[in-house]
Amino acid sequence: MSSDIKLSDNSGCFVCGKNNPIGLKLDFAVEGDEYVTYFTPQVEHQGWVGITHGGIVSTVLDEVMAGYVYILGHHAVTAEITVRLKRPTRTGHKIRFAGRMESVNGRVIHCTATAVDEDGTLVADATGVMVKVGTHAAREGQSHSDFQVA
Repeated sequence: MSSDIKLSDNSGCFVCGKNNPIGLKLDFAVEGDEYVTYFTPQVEHQGWVGITHGGIVSTVLDEVMAGYVYILGHHAVTAEITVRLKRPTRTGHKIRFAGRMESVNGRVIHCTATAVDEDGTLVADATGVMVKVGTHAAREGQSHSDFQVA
């Protein structure tokens, strides 16, 4: 992948994009050294009855890592993600997703993320490697930049 890629955002991201008609449209906030969102998966997000599809859980874990890197000013994309699904993520239950940036070494950024059920149970965690690829382009909308500092 070329390192001169121009990253742009038209608010169409599946997870955070407000203009994506089938997206999750999640909101994010910085809480200490974490990038956090809350998501209550519904029936349309399930794999097995009552259990959120692991791909949806993985997608939101990726977003809290990549989104945090992005709002901290690093122009990077996910190069690698490892997700461990620890427990079933129940539909209808509010999940707290939190991403952290662990280290930056040249173009490589290491991140971690967790998903915790409303009862405090760790349902999934992830590690990610982001690679710096280019610069931010002019935004057409606000998604990754539409966050609050708590």
